[in-house]
Amino acid sequence: MSTTVVTSEAEGKTWGGGNEPLKASYGKMMMWFFIVSDALTFSGFLAAYGFSRFKFIDAWPIADEVFTHVPFLHGHELPMIYVAFMTFVLIMSSVTMVLAVDAGHHLNKAKVTLYMFLTIIGGLIFVGSQAWEWATFIKGDYGAVETKGGNILQFVDADGHRVALRDFAVAGEHERVQQERKNGLWFVGEGSLPTYTVEDVIHGFEANSNLLVRTQYLTEDGQKTVLSREESLKQLKANGKLVVEGANLQHNEYGSPLFADFFFFITGFHGFHVFSGVVLNIIIFFNVVLGTYEKRKSYEMVEKVGLYWHFVDLVWVFVFTFFYLV
Repeated sequence: MSTTVVTSEAEGKTWGGGNEPLKASYGKMMMWFFIVSDALTFSGFLAAYGFSRFKFIDAWPIADEVFTHVPFLHGHELPMIYVAFMTFVLIMSSVTMVLAVDAGHHLNKAKVTLYMFLTIIGGLIFVGSQAWEWATFIKGDYGAVETKGGNILQFVDADGHRVALRDFAVAGEHERVQQERKNGLWFVGEGSLPTYTVEDVIHGFEANSNLLVRTQYLTEDGQKTVLSREESLKQLKANGKLVVEGANLQHNEYGSPLFADFFFFITGFHGFHVFSGVVLNIIIFFNVVLGTYEKRKSYEMVEKVGLYWHFVDLVWVFVFTFFYLV
């Protein structure tokens, strides 16, 4: 049985790709290597998120209740509307990037300039929108009480609608001191103090008989469990530990703090990629304006940065699906 070895024309070497393997330049190949490695990184992050959500599925925040804000429409609950807008802008920026690459193949400098500019604008809108979304997520809207066991107690009226702490809590006159290392407790530190204490919330809750406590745990039909009036007061008085406003890496008024940890890390990591892509696009844009690629008779740099931009858009589709849709 004989073995056949495929050789190139140059001195019998088995490598026949030359300096353009798979008919791709060195720059394109390196971009593909980076994209594949980065895709594996995002896959690991999203897989960890999926396993964590599956483990704590009965206490995971409901996306439709978390992402309800739209700029300039404060007080209106519009679930997923602004996130859908962000997604649409990013996808359209990928379309303009395709048009820029196509114009580059035809050595049309004017169209490359136009479409690159539109791509940059789309990226800036997305990054700005994500920063705004982070700000609203951190600030919070309703507030909640965290129990000694780390669970979240939210407040609703008799019809099941969320009620903000500011609408019923009564701020007391007692003085609160923020723990800092300079106070002598070198091992204790805390963030900014919440607007109310647990006692303030309990007093306001007792004065409003139509209020009930809603836990972070879900019922069989996917709705959060609402306690009776008696059980609500019992939970507040026996287990109330601190007031939580908004979300950070330690506390989350919407539910499990693990959700906030993954949200900040994964969307922040993706946002850094988008910001980096915008910076690269700006550099390439100015090179296009200066005629650098027109002199080379090649707009391959536009194509390479386009590969990265399409990858960033594709990753967002998965992030959007995992965090907002599923």
